[in-house]
Amino acid sequence: MTVENDVAAKQALTSQEAVTAQDAAAPEEARPGLPDGVAVERALEAILMVADEPMSVVSLATAVGAPVKRVRAAVDALVADFDGADGGVRRGFELREVGGGWRIYVRPEFDPVVADYVLAQNPTKLSQAALETLAVIAYKQPISRGAIASIRAVNVDSVVRTLLGRGLITEMFTDSETGAINYGTTDLLLTQLGINSIDELPKISPLLADGMDGFDGDVR
Repeated sequence: MTVENDVAAKQALTSQEAVTAQDAAAPEEARPGLPDGVAVERALEAILMVADEPMSVVSLATAVGAPVKRVRAAVDALVADFDGADGGVRRGFELREVGGGWRIYVRPEFDPVVADYVLAQNPTKLSQAALETLAVIAYKQPISRGAIASIRAVNVDSVVRTLLGRGLITEMFTDSETGAINYGTTDLLLTQLGINSIDELPKISPLLADGMDGFDGDVR
């Protein structure tokens, strides 16, 4: 290596070290994934407001481009903020850990208020997509959102939110292996349909081609 090349190599190394040190010293809020001046807590709050499934700390960290340790601390801060810690205002919603992830939920004490609004003050008819999704859940419950989407061959996120909001379906449990929430119907749906049990739903096999004699397995 010539003297000139040796000097150039040392200069390049020094420059790279300076860039690395500068990046390490940069505030976390300015890291890739977050707009300038946006705090990690506010970014997480925005993402959690639209999340359809509980999000793990790792997923949240990836979404905002911040270290996992920083995101974990930010989640704890949001929980305390929503709970009205340190004299703050207790919100009507809470950040709850469910199935290994975090998601925003209405506080239990406000369930009657929300139910009254959704069912009484906002009595819009269900769309065809909502009716089809509701039928899939009714006949195949418990069933995950992914399985519903596979059956209908379309994205069902917004429709499932609508059905949850109308109180026609509920979250039954979270799969311990996949973290997927499984849904089922509620007593309200039975009331709306005028039946006592989901077993009273009409059998669908006679309506299908070559299904007059029924099918093996759990096909109603």
